[in-house]
Amino acid sequence: MKKTPLFLLALTALIACKNETTTEPPAMPEEVLPKAEYSLTADKTHDKFSSTIPYQLQVPDGSVVEVFTLEATGGQLNLQSTMEDFEKVDMDKVHTLTGPIYVEGAEAGDVLAVEILDLEPGDWGWTGMGPDFGFLAGETEEHGFKTYALDKENNTVNFNENITIPLKPFLGVIGVAPPTEEMLVTFPPRANGGNMDDPNMVKGTTVYLPVFVEGALLSLGDSHAVQGLGEVVGTAVECDMRALVRISVIKGKKITEPQYETEDYYATTGYGTTIDEAAKKATRYMITHISETYDMSEGDAYMLCSLIGDLKIAEVVDMPHMLVTMHIPKDVFN
Repeated sequence: MKKTPLFLLALTALIACKNETTTEPPAMPEEVLPKAEYSLTADKTHDKFSSTIPYQLQVPDGSVVEVFTLEATGGQLNLQSTMEDFEKVDMDKVHTLTGPIYVEGAEAGDVLAVEILDLEPGDWGWTGMGPDFGFLAGETEEHGFKTYALDKENNTVNFNENITIPLKPFLGVIGVAPPTEEMLVTFPPRANGGNMDDPNMVKGTTVYLPVFVEGALLSLGDSHAVQGLGEVVGTAVECDMRALVRISVIKGKKITEPQYETEDYYATTGYGTTIDEAAKKATRYMITHISETYDMSEGDAYMLCSLIGDLKIAEVVDMPHMLVTMHIPKDVFN
């Protein structure tokens, strides 16, 4: 029997493949976001944390709210700003926060859940640094300031002509009113949340905040287009933002400091004047969470934290406090 040359077999197979009808993969369904039931514009702002700041919006428990935030300086900078403009920023207006929002049914001792449904950054952003702030304050004389046009079509920002960074927008400040009439500066994170600067609090994350006053008085701001863990120079890509959030009151749940979760993991936060203090608090809170949620002894929960818990430095520049988180994956629990 005459053998068919191998090259003819290969050619026949190639022609057959080309003649087959190509089946396109099914299109992914478009994401449908809930419609905003309430809206809070970026002119409804304040720049301190206090139980005495009047609320700008009152909403029922479970409401979907769109909140427009300004970049951290509250409009003192723009895409054409220079290093000279940056050095003239009035720091008494940082951070400019949108709110507060009074949530009906929220009482001291409750937990406020802020589900981040969508985050849409503005068209531009900026990053600045100086010798007097940042993690290496006092160790460098470097000054710097950059503005960027955000490429939202490709979801990127160009740091320079050779470096392109994917956008990962989040809110640097998510906080409720603290139990004091004192006007507190917004720079350090506290038990009420505030300037946590945690780049993991992105779309799809639900943030849990302990409630200290009636109505919770939630404020949002310091929006970032992208930031690394630590925010070591003291700024990220600072930008305006449209945030879509669902705000709910949880009764019977007790937390001391903010916590958050996604579909994949649960996280606790701890603030402190040192990394050690903050890390220990985040660890203790995770032990409590695991023990109470999964009916486990604290000893076993502590051991489990050593096996699956990931400590992360969220930020180190918001003096006098630093923020550390612990993450655990959910899929290890049956």
